[in-house]
Amino acid sequence: MILEIKSLEEMPRGLSLLIEKVDSLQKTVNTLRHKLQANDSPRWMNIDELCAYHPSHPKKQTVYEWVSKKTIPYHKMTKGLMFLQSEIDEWLKSGAQKSEDDLMCEAREFILSKKGNKYDV
Repeated sequence: MILEIKSLEEMPRGLSLLIEKVDSLQKTVNTLRHKLQANDSPRWMNIDELCAYHPSHPKKQTVYEWVSKKTIPYHKMTKGLMFLQSEIDEWLKSGAQKSEDDLMCEAREFILSKKGNKYDV
């Protein structure tokens, strides 16, 4: 909107509108700056936040199993287990694939769990 000031009497109204526009722009800039700063800093999640963030929404016990098997990236801190969102994102992108050792261990457990085990492991 272009404001035309035709007389000296219209100056206060024009100045008031200009101040309102500058205030609105300053609020927008501050909001965008805050969002950019929030995106730059690493996001840490506790186990509850991780369960909510993970696409399959696993139970806490499942996450604890992943931690004990070292299949998920985690950090031990004074407040307990913490997860860095960027590491979780990478882990999810990689398909959270199991290592060869994990697969061999699962295969052994499966074979041993069968009744009448005839296999020597």
